[in-house]
Amino acid sequence: MRIGIDVMGGDNAPDEILKGCFAAVPALPQGDQLVLIGDGPMIEEAISERGVDRAVIDIVPTTEVIGMDEPPVDAVRAKKDSSIVVMGRMASPKQPKRLDAVISAGNTGACVAAAQLHMRRLEGVIRPGIAVTVPTFAGPIVLIDVGANIEPKAQHLAQYGVMGDIYARRVLGIANPRIALMNVGGEEQKGTQEMRDARDLLRMTDGLQFSGFVEGRGVFDGEADVVITDGIVGNVMLKMAEGLSSGIFKALAKEVFAIDPTLASRLEPVVKSLYAKYDYHEHGGAPLMGVNGVCLISHGSSVARTITSAIRRARSFVDLGINDTIVQRLAAAQHLIA
Repeated sequence: MRIGIDVMGGDNAPDEILKGCFAAVPALPQGDQLVLIGDGPMIEEAISERGVDRAVIDIVPTTEVIGMDEPPVDAVRAKKDSSIVVMGRMASPKQPKRLDAVISAGNTGACVAAAQLHMRRLEGVIRPGIAVTVPTFAGPIVLIDVGANIEPKAQHLAQYGVMGDIYARRVLGIANPRIALMNVGGEEQKGTQEMRDARDLLRMTDGLQFSGFVEGRGVFDGEADVVITDGIVGNVMLKMAEGLSSGIFKALAKEVFAIDPTLASRLEPVVKSLYAKYDYHEHGGAPLMGVNGVCLISHGSSVARTITSAIRRARSFVDLGINDTIVQRLAAAQHLIA
């Protein structure tokens, strides 16, 4: 398996990205290869300094970088030798030795644009969406979309329901996921016309346990296993949850230490265990569901262990054959395609 990594993307690139790649090398199955895309001389120097096994690493040099704040579509069109664009091109089905999976912590919009341009969409998919695993008090759930599609149509949202269902079954091991559509209220008349149309399409789709609308507070109470939303709401919700969980753990640790330092030391293993469950670094990256291939988009603030986790997750996505199932399920739901 050949996994491509955008070395230049992310707030902590390239150092943390390279550290994460090098840390993943010892666990790679025989025959696997990491394809590092970015500043060639810099990558070569880092490999030499760390003494990494060169046999499992291929380098694809590029001369341009898409910044985190650049307009995505314009940047993809203008910077054809950027690490993100080259990565997408190497994952194209047209390539004789295409990459099996690609990973980037760079500009999310540019990653989505490059993936759609070069990897293309799966048959039947109208708009890809980013699916992320979100830990809740009732267990992990799937949130889709968290940034790829900020103005989804009803069919887009309904297709996310199908893709989220597949993700929950294959990745989270939930036998019969409960699907819900994020809205300002649970009542039938609430929300935009697109939301109400999406609700009706989801109800018409065989094989989905669709429960209707869900409010934000219901997400963390375990009212659904898959929550569908637009890219803006999903992204804001995800980052708010990250900030809140981090703040709660810091506040808890400070209060306990102030009351009883001895108690704090005894509780430290428990706090660390809980924190790991709510730490996005452990999940590595979120798949762009609906593209013809495996594309994982990691957090912009990814560190080494985030990338190591992403490489491990990318392998599992390839092995699970999720894309074939998406094509089959959508083909059986023609009302979501026409």
